[in-house]
Amino acid sequence: MAWNKPGNAGGSRSGGSGGLGDWLARLPGIGAGGGGSPLRWLWLLVAAWLLYSSFVLVAEQQRGVVLRFGRFERVMQPGPNLKLPWPIERVIKVNATQIKNFEDRVPVLTRDENIVEVAINVQYRVADPVTYLFGTRDADEVLQQAALSTVREQVGRSDLDTVLGAREQLAVAARERLQKSLEAYHTGLLVTELNLPDARPPQQVKPAFDDVNSAQQDKERLISEARAYAAKIVPEARGQAARVRTVAQGYKDAEIARATGDAERFALLVEQYKAAPEVTRKRLWLETLQKVLGENRKVVGGDGRQLIYVPMPGAAAASAPAAPAASTALLPELAAPAAAGAEAEPARSGRPSRPQGRPEVQR
Repeated sequence: MAWNKPGNAGGSRSGGSGGLGDWLARLPGIGAGGGGSPLRWLWLLVAAWLLYSSFVLVAEQQRGVVLRFGRFERVMQPGPNLKLPWPIERVIKVNATQIKNFEDRVPVLTRDENIVEVAINVQYRVADPVTYLFGTRDADEVLQQAALSTVREQVGRSDLDTVLGAREQLAVAARERLQKSLEAYHTGLLVTELNLPDARPPQQVKPAFDDVNSAQQDKERLISEARAYAAKIVPEARGQAARVRTVAQGYKDAEIARATGDAERFALLVEQYKAAPEVTRKRLWLETLQKVLGENRKVVGGDGRQLIYVPMPGAAAASAPAAPAASTALLPELAAPAAAGAEAEPARSGRPSRPQGRPEVQR
């Protein structure tokens, strides 16, 4: 039977009895006698609401947590998704890519019992949306408290110099410790960055702290100057010590060689003395006399009228200016008779006296 034949006004266009048209025809107010009743429009609104409630659009930076009758069912990925209409299923959207920031400044007692105010900066994001929503009551608050506790622990294990000058290592250790705490507390958060940008003493003790820093800088400066001085003096002292050792070693070798030579010469002299005692004795006397006279002044007397200067090799240039005065001072008893004889000789001969000359003496 065709759908438009008399007696089949409320039938299905497909000719079946189980189509959408038959279902709508059976609803109150939508059948053939429904016309424009308000109930028909109510059913249309209900259908539109069901369609709207079953369609969910998840943004790229979001994740949708689906709950069925309040219990976790699944996680929706970015894009269009379908679900059962409310109140059967509902969706909680969580921003999983947003970087959140937490900053604070907290006073901490260091290991060497100094109080210092440390600035904290934590950057984090949601790593697991389900754990973030249901793992703990307030994951963000837990992170803040855990961050403060972790920083206090790490700073409390370090001294003041480390906190002021080497905070990078403390920040790395605090980040690892904080991440472990967040995993133990089931927060579903991931720490992307933890910094300790500033550390300073409290304002009440800042003048005393500045004095301590100034003294520390003076200490380091003096240590640097002392090290520089040591680096300069120590090589010089070592060089001088090496030179003294070298000179001493040379003197030692020379003395040993000379003593060895003297011993050998004495041994040969003994042999010669045994062979010819008189000749050897005379030769030794002559050599000794030559050595003694060679090291002393020589004065040769003439006829009592003047002194004869006997030049010696290499001594004239060194002692010529001072030789006359030294001779007069050293030999007054020889110079006086010579001068008297020189004056008496012209008187006897009737010739004028010769001017007295200065005696010449050679060393």
